[in-house]
Amino acid sequence: MRLKLSFLVLLPFIGPLLAGTALASDIQPVGTQKISVVSPTRDRALAVTVWYPSKGDGQTASAGENPIFESSTASRNATIEVGRFPLVLVSHGSGSRADGMGWIAIELAKAGFIVAGPNHPGTTSGDSTPEATPKIWERTQDISEVITALSADPRFKTSVDKTRIGVLGFSLGGSTAIELAGARADLDAYTHYCRTNADMMDCRWFRGGRGFAGGEEVAVEPLNLDSVDRSRFEQSNRDARISGAVLVDPGLVEALRPNSLGAIDIPLAFINLGSAGEIPAAVLSDALAKKAPKATYAQVNGANHFSFLPVCKPGAAEFLKSVGEPDPICDENTGRSRADTHRELTGLIVSAFERSLKSGR
Repeated sequence: MRLKLSFLVLLPFIGPLLAGTALASDIQPVGTQKISVVSPTRDRALAVTVWYPSKGDGQTASAGENPIFESSTASRNATIEVGRFPLVLVSHGSGSRADGMGWIAIELAKAGFIVAGPNHPGTTSGDSTPEATPKIWERTQDISEVITALSADPRFKTSVDKTRIGVLGFSLGGSTAIELAGARADLDAYTHYCRTNADMMDCRWFRGGRGFAGGEEVAVEPLNLDSVDRSRFEQSNRDARISGAVLVDPGLVEALRPNSLGAIDIPLAFINLGSAGEIPAAVLSDALAKKAPKATYAQVNGANHFSFLPVCKPGAAEFLKSVGEPDPICDENTGRSRADTHRELTGLIVSAFERSLKSGR
């Protein structure tokens, strides 16, 4: 069964509402800070959220109430715990933002990782266009610049272990993460994919003639993939500082060059959301895992692409339908809750980074 899910584009108006959901474990207090990273390659600063093991002080704060997602709590501006910790960068899906990965960032911080994620300009909430979506090289540069900034920031440089850096990406963020690990894309392959899968949501987004700027919907020219800068789309975006990657329902899977996957020499953990036969071909990653020499593969049964989003509030599904949202963002599997899915995902993701960033040390 081939599902036609929106694996790259979420309704941008819900992006500012995204917030993580803390799971039950509260062994390690978690602090959080919002910082700005000046980007030499962007025309604006990057808004970055950082989560980290803390001493339990600071001001407890939630990401804010909203009608869709449960909010998370962490200690704002808390003192970072003494020690040197591995760093995990998170890259959100298209139309989302870093706080949408807050639920897993908090769990990683509890497990002893510093976690940081930027809102990617051009593919984030309220600031998203078809033209910017295929520019993976901009997103990879964002992540690399955050690594550089945190490694020099007086608030974090003595706490970040620069020899243990990983990246976690979801959806378009998964494309970002795998290119940072060394994969390279083929524009002809991606163009062919959209020509033969014109009903897939990312391909419909490219030709839809709409985008978002300043939080409002705007008319834009439809994107012809042939107009994408080939040299930039196909360039290597490998960041040699990264020594492990976790890829959840990564996009662009049909556009990646097999030989580039075979050359990746760091551990990769591919995770698909869904039972066998129910995962969209656009994100199905089992074949990719077989091409990379240090890759593992897992499926989370009873899940779907939206299961990686924060836990929804009661009544959220009905609210989304009332405002015309076509995708089942908050529809629960009757046999498995999203919170239960998050518990399995937490185990898979934390274990993967324990192996790639902490083992043997």
